[in-house]
Amino acid sequence: MDTNFLHTFLLVAAKGSMAEAARQLDLSPAAVAQQMRVLEAELGTPLLLRAGRTVRPTEAGYRLVEKAEAIVRDTARLRTWVHGDELQHELHVGTINTVLHSALPLILQVFTGRHPATRVSIRSAVATQLYDLVTDGSIDAALTLRPAFELPKTLRWKLLREEPLVLLVPRRLAGEDPLQLLRTQPLIRYDRTLGGGKLADEYLRDAGIVPLERFELNSLLAVSMMVERGLGVALVPDIDSPLQAGKALARLPLPQARSRRSLGLLWLRASPRKGLIESFLQCSQQAMGGPRN
Repeated sequence: MDTNFLHTFLLVAAKGSMAEAARQLDLSPAAVAQQMRVLEAELGTPLLLRAGRTVRPTEAGYRLVEKAEAIVRDTARLRTWVHGDELQHELHVGTINTVLHSALPLILQVFTGRHPATRVSIRSAVATQLYDLVTDGSIDAALTLRPAFELPKTLRWKLLREEPLVLLVPRRLAGEDPLQLLRTQPLIRYDRTLGGGKLADEYLRDAGIVPLERFELNSLLAVSMMVERGLGVALVPDIDSPLQAGKALARLPLPQARSRRSLGLLWLRASPRKGLIESFLQCSQQAMGGPRN
């Protein structure tokens, strides 16, 4: 029995969707469906109940979930034991876009200085997707936001930096009152489905400000470019990206802005690349300089 098929089955069972499992595994839905048919044929029983685009395990499927998790985990450990240091020459890292456009290049510079023979693959996604990718082993670690729920004991998350909200404005408005600007200037919103956008929305509600909304988008780099062109102001996490350097922008501190966006590293405690991940964490701490005050 192919343990890769068991890993696919566990992902299908967790997501309730062959299409979503296929997307995360970078396979076609047809390939995932074929793997499930092979498993069912080998075990001689249906493992999944299909209802439209969703699936759920059968009674036998639930029993397989109980055993397959341990089998997949033990197989990964066996592979590490057999290959020795071979797995320490590759690291799969996920990141949210704001870290990709700010701290990540410096982190990689420090890391490759320590591990010049290690290949690092980078995958960009939103925080909820990164959590799933770390959990199912698709990536080794993720530079991401603090999860809004208690982590299972199988995962670790280490704070690297806290970023306050700032008001991003054209440089000509640098001396103005930020609250007055939020009341009078068009607002370029940072996507409210993302962590920084949610913080901004909470701040506006707490301040009793109903902004003049103009745009809403999920790229802080694009937001910065639009603010520079005078299209409005933006309430964003203070990411201090080098891509903002040289732009005609000012970052105004906000009165009574208590909430901060917490960035850190998320990884599996029992990862076969634990040594590399710990080194990557140290390099991230060095590059990001610890929590920002």
